[in-house]
Amino acid sequence: MGKKQTSWSRVREGAASGGRMAGRALRLPWVWVPLLFILALGIGFGWGAWRNLCVDCPSIAQIHTWEPQQTSKVFSHDGQLIGELGIERRTPVAYQALPSHVPQAFIAVEDRRFFRHQGVDGRGVARAVLGVAVTGSFRGGGGSTITQQLARNMFETIGFEKRVERKLKELQVALELERAYSKEQILEAYMNQINLGHGWWGIQTAARNYFGKDALELNPAEAAMLAAIANRPMYYSPLRNQDAARSRRNLVLDRMAREGFLSRQEASEWQAHPLPSERADGSGTDAPYFTEWVRQIVQSRFGSQVYTGGLQIHTTLDVGMQRAAEGAMERGFNRVESRPGFRHPKYEETADRREAFAESNSPYLQGMFVALDPHTGSVRALVGGRDYEQSRFNRALQARRQPGSSFKTFVYAAAMAAGIPASYILADAPVVRSQVDGTEWRPQNFSGDFDGDMTLREAFRRSINMVAIKLADEEVGLETVAQTARRLGIRTEIPRFPSIAIGSPDVLPIQMAEAYSAFAALGTKVRPFPILRVESADGEVLWEPQPERTQVLDPLAARLMVSLMEDVVDRGTAANGVRNVGGLPYEVPAAGKTGTTNNSTDVWFVGFTPDIQAAVWFGMDRPQRIYTGATGGGDAAPVWGDFMRQVYMGTEEEANGGGGGTPPLLEIPEPWSTEGLISLQVDNRTGLLASQWCPENRRYTEFFLPGTEPTEPCDDTSGRIRVPRWP
Repeated sequence: MGKKQTSWSRVREGAASGGRMAGRALRLPWVWVPLLFILALGIGFGWGAWRNLCVDCPSIAQIHTWEPQQTSKVFSHDGQLIGELGIERRTPVAYQALPSHVPQAFIAVEDRRFFRHQGVDGRGVARAVLGVAVTGSFRGGGGSTITQQLARNMFETIGFEKRVERKLKELQVALELERAYSKEQILEAYMNQINLGHGWWGIQTAARNYFGKDALELNPAEAAMLAAIANRPMYYSPLRNQDAARSRRNLVLDRMAREGFLSRQEASEWQAHPLPSERADGSGTDAPYFTEWVRQIVQSRFGSQVYTGGLQIHTTLDVGMQRAAEGAMERGFNRVESRPGFRHPKYEETADRREAFAESNSPYLQGMFVALDPHTGSVRALVGGRDYEQSRFNRALQARRQPGSSFKTFVYAAAMAAGIPASYILADAPVVRSQVDGTEWRPQNFSGDFDGDMTLREAFRRSINMVAIKLADEEVGLETVAQTARRLGIRTEIPRFPSIAIGSPDVLPIQMAEAYSAFAALGTKVRPFPILRVESADGEVLWEPQPERTQVLDPLAARLMVSLMEDVVDRGTAANGVRNVGGLPYEVPAAGKTGTTNNSTDVWFVGFTPDIQAAVWFGMDRPQRIYTGATGGGDAAPVWGDFMRQVYMGTEEEANGGGGGTPPLLEIPEPWSTEGLISLQVDNRTGLLASQWCPENRRYTEFFLPGTEPTEPCDDTSGRIRVPRWP
C-alpha cells in the first residue's frame, strides 16, 4: 500500500502540478510579450542594418547588366596595335577559348572550393570571424572567394579596406552575383577584371605583356605565374622580383597538383620553366607623342569613353615610316652632339635620371619630326621629342620656334603669285632699317658677305637674307607676305616687320608642315590630322573625319615654287645634307627649304616629294646656340634625307644593325609636271633672255608663269659696237 499510496500521491502531485503548468501556460503570452517584442525589434534592426549596410552597393539591375571597362586601342593605318588608352588596360577573353589549366590555376590558389559554394565559403568565413574575435577587426584576411573578389573589383562602392563592414558588403554582392550568373561566367569576369600588375588588367593583356602571347596560348607554368601575381601584383611581378615570383608560381603549381589539375611530375617539370624578365609585348606604344595627340582629340569628342569604352581608334600612322623617322632622328641627335663645338649636356648623361624635367625644359638637345601625306593631311610619322618618359612636351604640336630661312618660302610664294618671275634681279647688298626704338637694324647674310645682283632663284637656292628682305619689304609688301603665310596655314602671330622675311616670327612646326603641303600638292593645302576613324568595341563606326583641303595658291605659281625648292635640294643649301649625308639618290624628286636662326639657335629643314612631306627641327628647349656653325642644311637636312632614303630605297642589313634590311615603303614617284609653265633660256646676270650678246656660261633654264616671261634679250655690248657672230 505504501507504494501504492506513494504512487497515487505522485499522480495527484503530477495532476496538481499539471494544473499549475496549465495555468502558467495560459499566462505565457503576458510573460513573453516583452521578450518577443525585443526579439522582433532585434531582427528588424538587424535586417535594416543589413540592408542599410549596402545602401551604396550596386542594385540588382546593375549587377545583372554590368559590363567591364575596356581599354581603347590605337591602331596604325594598316591595323597594327600601337597603343592602348585607359586607366586599366584590359582586353576581355572568353572562358570557352581558354585551355583548362588557366582557370584551374586561379581556382587552385584563390578558391579551391569555387564550384562547391554559392559565393561564400563557410570555412573561409569561419577563419574571418575567428580573426575578428581575436583582433577586433578584419586584419588577418581570409574568407574571400573568387566571387567576393570579383564583387569588390567590379564595384568601387564596396571598397578595399580590411574591415568587417566591407566584408559584409562584399558578401551581399557575391550572393547576388551567384544568383545572376553561372560559375563559368563569374570565373570569366574575374579573370578579365583582375589586376595583374603594371597597369595590366585581365589575363589577355597580362599574357601579351608578360609572355608575348594570347591567353589561349598560355602553358601551365605561365598560367600559374598569372595566378600567383594576382595576390600581390607588383610584389609578385617577375619583372620586379624574380625570387618572390618563382616561389609563388611554384606554390600555385603545387596546389594545382594537389587539386588533381596536374600530376606531381607535371608540376615539378613546369616549376623548372623560366620566368620572363622584361616586357614581352613588342607593340607597346611605338609612337607615344602621336598616341597622346590621338588621345587628346578622341577624349575631346568622346569624353571618358576613351578610357572605358573599348574604342577602336584607327589612325593614319605608318609604322614603317615611324620607325624610319625615329632612326633618322636618333642618328641626327648623335651627329649634332658629336660636333666639336657642342657644349651642352648630352642625352646619355641625363637619360638615367628618375625625375622628369619640366614639361618643356630638358637640358639636352631636343628635336621634332613630322611627316604627312600632302594630298590628304594624314600624319604618317611624328616624333615630338627625344624621350617621352622624361619630357612629354610635344614639340611638333606645341613648341613655338623661329623658322629662320624656312619662312622665306612664303616671301617668294607671294612674289611668284604677284607675277614677279624667278629671274627677277635684286642686289645682295647691305640693308639698314630704322626701328621703333630709334635704333637701326643691320641684318647679315650667314656668310657675312654680299655678292651683288642675282636672280631670285639664285638668292633662294643660296638663302640670301638681303634679297629676301628687299623682296618682302620693297617689292611684295610685308602685309602680303603675312597674309600669304596665314592663308597657307601659319596661325601664330606675324608682326609686320622686315625681319619676318628671314623668319623672326614664332611658328608651330605642325603648321609649317601644313603650309608646305600647299606646294607639294600644287596649290592645295591640307590640315594635318592623325585619325582615320573611331569605332565602338563592336565595330560600329562612330566618327570618320574627312580631309580638310583648301585651294590657297594658283597651281602654276605653286609649281614654280616647287622648282625653286628643287634647286635647294639638288644644288643649294640642302644638297649635301639630303643627297650626300642623308643618302637620298637624285632619282627621287625632292624639294624643300633649310632654316637657320640667329646664333644657330634653331635649325630646320622642311621638304617634300610628290607623295610625302616632312619637317625636321633641332634646338634646345631654352633657346640658345646649339653650337657655333649649326645650320639647317648641315644638321636638319641629313635627317630628312635619311628618312626619305629609307622610305624610297629601304635599308640594307648593315645599316639596320645587322638584323636584316627593310624593303622600300613607297615606289619612287614621277617628277612634278611642268605643263603650263613657259621654259626659256635666261641670262643669270640680267634676268633677260639669253642671247648671243651674253656669255654662254651665264645661261640657265628658267620657268615662267604665262605673261611674266622676259621679252628682251640680254646685251652686254650696250654702248659698244656689236660684232655679229658668223656661223
